Amino acid sequence: MAKMNENFLNLKKSYLFIEIGKRVREYIAAHPDNKIIRMGIGDVTLPLVPAVVDAMKKASEEMGVKETFRGYEDSGLGYDFLREAIAAYYKKNGAEVAAEEVLISDGAKSDCGNIGDILSADNTVLITDPAYPVYVDANVMGGRKVLFANSDESNGFAAMPDKNVHADIIYLCSPNNPTGSAYTAAQLKEWIDYALANDAVIIYDSAYEAFIHDPEIPHSIFAIEGSRKCAIEICSLSKTAGFTGVRCGYTVIPKELMLKSSDGTEHSFRDLWIRREGSKFNGVAYPVQRAAEAVFTEEGQKQTKAVIEKYMENAKVMADTFDELGIKYTGGKNSPYIWFRCPFGMGSWEFFDKLLNEAEVVGTPGEGFGKNGDGWFRLTAFNTLENTKEAMARFRKLCGKQ
Repeated sequence: MAKMNENFLNLKKSYLFIEIGKRVREYIAAHPDNKIIRMGIGDVTLPLVPAVVDAMKKASEEMGVKETFRGYEDSGLGYDFLREAIAAYYKKNGAEVAAEEVLISDGAKSDCGNIGDILSADNTVLITDPAYPVYVDANVMGGRKVLFANSDESNGFAAMPDKNVHADIIYLCSPNNPTGSAYTAAQLKEWIDYALANDAVIIYDSAYEAFIHDPEIPHSIFAIEGSRKCAIEICSLSKTAGFTGVRCGYTVIPKELMLKSSDGTEHSFRDLWIRREGSKFNGVAYPVQRAAEAVFTEEGQKQTKAVIEKYMENAKVMADTFDELGIKYTGGKNSPYIWFRCPFGMGSWEFFDKLLNEAEVVGTPGEGFGKNGDGWFRLTAFNTLENTKEAMARFRKLCGKQ
């Protein structure tokens, strides 16, 4: 009989969003005529913008003509037109990135999980808690030792490094999912200095960088000195441009970044990742990459930013409600997420059930993101303004008196 990877036995028995879906389905089955407002899973609700749709249509039509049909993209790492567009976008945001350092993928979640293929099981991994589940689960599956840096109310849910703790791999997410907090340039510099001192690599998830409004918050870790020697950056167009159902993202790996083999020889992180992708990934479809390219055009930027502003208007409605009720929260300023302390002194899942059963609003229990999420809760701005206002009216009625 084939033997299993027993590291899977160390995973939590139920994935967070599977459990949420189960409870919501059970409630809907019992109350089929009631209106549920979903503000839990971070899926977008507004459609792709016209510039993206037009580019995808044109590219799809090209695929139906012999002279312009495309099969495999030669490198499997992305077409030059998209990689160059992304590099130019980085430059506008104060970070120098070469097109050949941009590697196209089907999304940030995939790369965050798959990057472990080129990292030894002997590495010690440091993850901020609370954290997006893939960071923890992928490393548990890989059999690595996982340590946690506490993000909590005392530090504004923005964990900082402890010089007495050694780590080889560090996962950071800014703006953060789930807490909505975002690192300043000075805070990122501390993490970079820590990584350099420990000869560690930072895996930096910037999937929500397009939501940054504060000029003090960097859009990329590569805007910070020293980062090219110790960091990779993983980003996605899922939230930036509504690509959750289209699938396209990118990982930036500087040429300077190296990994050591057991004999002390240094090897290019980028080259190792390229080798891995050549064996396990056939690339992103041509029409999708043309659609992604359109995101970075002048018109595409204008249109996608208008969509983001609509989501941020929803976030402001939520933030204003929590301010009115005096409920502590983070996020909502540079992020589509509001992360708040559960009312009535409740635990996360306890409040989830109360919010669902008494207000018919679905959120995400903070406990599902780690121990520091216990007693906290996440709501998303990915809905209509009408639904967000209705959800906050229900929330105000439920939680106005504590």
